Amino acid sequence: MRLKTKYFGEIDCSEEDKLHFPGGLFGFEEEKEFFLLPFEGGGGALLCFQSAVTPGLAFVAMNPFSLKPDYAPVLAPGELKAMGVERSEDLCFYVLCVVRHPVGDSTVNLRCPIAVNDHTQRAMQVILEGGGYHMRHLLSELERTGEGAPC
Repeated sequence: MRLKTKYFGEIDCSEEDKLHFPGGLFGFEEEKEFFLLPFEGGGGALLCFQSAVTPGLAFVAMNPFSLKPDYAPVLAPGELKAMGVERSEDLCFYVLCVVRHPVGDSTVNLRCPIAVNDHTQRAMQVILEGGGYHMRHLLSELERTGEGAPC
């Protein structure tokens, strides 16, 4: 399918790659379908959640494990059930980024990651209760390894 995007122009995407968010994203509950697209030169750590319906709606995201290798999100039992898995480790996680200039002033939200079941293409944004994660972690204060958990 042809997809009009905010950052990449018009591109071809496969329906099979579409992520389904039954509850939408926080503040965008009506948006139920997104594509996860990599930014060129981002090494797989810098991505974009692009709405499948609204071309101007896209969120910059990052692989949290490339920023904080000890990141350990734990979902509640009901969230695990909704995602169709038994353990949090069976999911892929991404965190939303607010990009600022200079880039070191940009922040990531480690408290409300997006969990993705890469087998079913089901996704949801969650609020983590433990782990000491916050909604605004400065990029300049996080360790950047350039590597992350595979997904």
